[in-house]
Amino acid sequence: MLQPWLTGKVIRIEDATAHTRRFWIEVPELAVFDFKPGQFVTLDLPIHEKKNKRWRSYSIASWPDGTNVFELVIVQLPGGVGTAYMFNDIQVGSEIQMRGPQGVFTLPAEIDRDLFLICTGTGIAPFRSMVQHIHRHNLPHKNIYLVFGCRFRKDFLYADELIELQSRMPSFQYLPTCSRETGESQDVRKGYVHAVYEEVLANSNPTANFYLCGWKNMVDEAKQRIIALGYDKKDIHLELYG
Repeated sequence: MLQPWLTGKVIRIEDATAHTRRFWIEVPELAVFDFKPGQFVTLDLPIHEKKNKRWRSYSIASWPDGTNVFELVIVQLPGGVGTAYMFNDIQVGSEIQMRGPQGVFTLPAEIDRDLFLICTGTGIAPFRSMVQHIHRHNLPHKNIYLVFGCRFRKDFLYADELIELQSRMPSFQYLPTCSRETGESQDVRKGYVHAVYEEVLANSNPTANFYLCGWKNMVDEAKQRIIALGYDKKDIHLELYG
């Protein structure tokens, strides 16, 4: 059974980076917009006559907090009709037709293995939701490794928040890495995400669940590398962007 379309109202907009924007959306007809960390919503944007060409799905970047407001973080894509509409036409007060929450890219009922949360770009959104949810509800868990890849330091989303969260959660490690940064840095690695999680796995060889979110090339390569290390396909959960 399909979920009904709801009307969301944009109540706040902030630039996160030069090409990324945060949108807070309220659902006035609901007292609480309830969802599981890792789920997404689908927006019906007036950008095409055909319905399926108007729909754009985005992971929820906030965590369930008992309100009817949630956050999306969206990158403006060159030539992207949907993101052009979000960046050029949507303002505070705009209404958006939406459906959700949807998706099964969610935490296990019992977090009895190490979690490797591996992402690029706005793929950080569901992982921010998951880690904040675990922290705020003090859920029992093993080690959590958040491996976040961007091209440059300026592209990192929620960096200060994740660094602070790391200081509050002894079992949580925030591991950012830049593929094109040239300056020296002690807190950010250079290179791609694969070298980071492979180094952790080589040193500890844990039982683990892997969550991969971001651009298809990264997700596909990470899946192949993790299986080559001896892990099973059922240990790997995917959410593709683009």
